[in-house]
Amino acid sequence: MIEVRNLTKRYGDVTAIHDVTFDVNKGEILGFLGPNAAGKTTTMRVLTCFMPATAGTARVAGYDVFQQSLEVRRRVGYLPENAPLYMDMRVKPYLEFVAKIKGVDPRERDKRVRRVMGICAIEHVSDHIIGHLSKGYRQRVGLAQALVHDPPVLIFDEPTNGLDPKQIIEVRELIKSLAGDHTIILSSHILPEVSMTCQRVVIINKGTVVAMDTPANLNTKLKGSQTIILQVKGPVKDVLTALKAVDGVVEVKTKGSERDSVWRYDVESHPGQDIREHLAAKVVQNNWGLMELTTVGMSLEEIFLQLTTEEEGVQA
Repeated sequence: MIEVRNLTKRYGDVTAIHDVTFDVNKGEILGFLGPNAAGKTTTMRVLTCFMPATAGTARVAGYDVFQQSLEVRRRVGYLPENAPLYMDMRVKPYLEFVAKIKGVDPRERDKRVRRVMGICAIEHVSDHIIGHLSKGYRQRVGLAQALVHDPPVLIFDEPTNGLDPKQIIEVRELIKSLAGDHTIILSSHILPEVSMTCQRVVIINKGTVVAMDTPANLNTKLKGSQTIILQVKGPVKDVLTALKAVDGVVEVKTKGSERDSVWRYDVESHPGQDIREHLAAKVVQNNWGLMELTTVGMSLEEIFLQLTTEEEGVQA
């Protein structure tokens, strides 16, 4: 649905993005992550035809953003970081105006406007002046304007900016509900939100893509091994020896106390090997008590920090 190849944008001697390449599948939610000034907003502005690129190509819904920009605009709903609102207009007339300029059939406009107001939970402020609304409600109006023409592609730059925790959850669920019918690129600084919303992530740093995969696959690639935590009730030396003998185990460390003879064991395994069943079987065979078995991975924050700081000599 979205194809980006070797996209580059320069401002004089400054290169904002360089050779950016990625795809977004139909119906997918892609998280677009990076530090401030990494090139996220520049990439989004190119994809939404707000600005041309210096080099490279990009296609949205089958149309070239440079040669067929009007066709692309008809198929994209865009919410920039600062919502494009007319502060002196009232909510419903503003959305009707947006629907008109986006080419929504006059017979469908009222229905579409009412639908997006319901989706974004702004019906009760439909006659309010936008400039009098809280920042959170203005953000909801911004989401509504992006949705009003029912585009196949949605591009959201910090869509939960200014929302309280309850509103963030509501918007997150809204975005997840749009997947399938819409292809979505989502930029956010709230990394847990991306982790809970997006199937894949693209991480960009200093204008260059440094990683693109699912959070789970990035975790495996970066960490190089998987950590499994066990709590076992049994003689610590015997348990250690037994766990180390399991195929695929790299290292076993003990943590915890001797209270009730329950010890915690951190087991490092080779990447790509799921040895949880074998570990559990080893404990059960020896008639020890298996109190806990969990897998621990790197959080998206840890992945993000490692990929965006290691070039400066800082290891996350």
